[in-house]
Amino acid sequence: MPTPPLTLYLAAPRGFCAGVDRAIKIVEMALSKWGAPVYVRHEIVHNKYVVDGLREKGAVFVEELDDCPPDRPVIFSAHGVPKAVPAEAARREMVYVDATCPLVSKVHIEAERHSGNGLQMVMIGHAGHPETIGTMGQLPEGEVLLVETPEDVAGLEVRDPEKLAYITQTTLSVDDTAEIVAALKARFPAIVGPHKEDICYATTNRQEAVKAMAPDCDALLVIGAPNSSNSKRLVEVASRAGCKYAQLVQRATDIDWRALEGIRSVGLTAGASAPEVLVNEVIDAFRARFDVTVETVETAQERVEFKVPRVLREPA
Repeated sequence: MPTPPLTLYLAAPRGFCAGVDRAIKIVEMALSKWGAPVYVRHEIVHNKYVVDGLREKGAVFVEELDDCPPDRPVIFSAHGVPKAVPAEAARREMVYVDATCPLVSKVHIEAERHSGNGLQMVMIGHAGHPETIGTMGQLPEGEVLLVETPEDVAGLEVRDPEKLAYITQTTLSVDDTAEIVAALKARFPAIVGPHKEDICYATTNRQEAVKAMAPDCDALLVIGAPNSSNSKRLVEVASRAGCKYAQLVQRATDIDWRALEGIRSVGLTAGASAPEVLVNEVIDAFRARFDVTVETVETAQERVEFKVPRVLREPA
């Protein structure tokens, strides 16, 4: 029996960004340099497949520094950590490597610079996300106020409306963030914004690719983890751009094939912490059920690369 035809639109760019690639390399190089076990505070990146693979090589994932023995190296995840964490590691004379994405570190530096100039910070982000916790933890308590929606702006109690600056989590929806920024500027006209956009290039590029292909897709699948902020935003962007069925899947086994009955076109992308092997797995699953024609939708080219810390490049 012939399989039904299907056009599969493949987003480009998709998958790993430079910060994720660097963070994974840091764990692999640490294992190579110091041997197993190497401890990692929080998931190095939000992807079960990646974390499980590193665990098999000897990485031990913990949530707090207290869970790490003082005589083994510890790595801080790509999302960044509050300032108190490396300070405590140094106090305990631990060997530690910071795998914070350089674009997240840029936001940390920005927050400190504004604070040094006497400005109180407003952070646009998601409460409880490790990146938000890490960024807010760069400054003393009360110096960073969190907003998640335009409605939150109305309830802000600030020290001085003339001395404010805002920063954002790097993995937010570009459109949602623009609405919150507009609300902040309307209420606090003197508020200072970032010198350069805080939302990272990879988040923006993946959202643009989804916007470009969503109107042509009967369904759109985003490969990513349920705790991955940038992946969840891609699902929201697809829905808002006109795709009637947009779903987050961790891998091919999560696809709800009944929901895809009768479709003629599907979009496929991957969040910034999802490896290409999972994309190929999903393509193969479609090929087993449909006569697939793959079309790439490219909206940008990425050539960004970040160096790993010098401590890992030096001989042991």
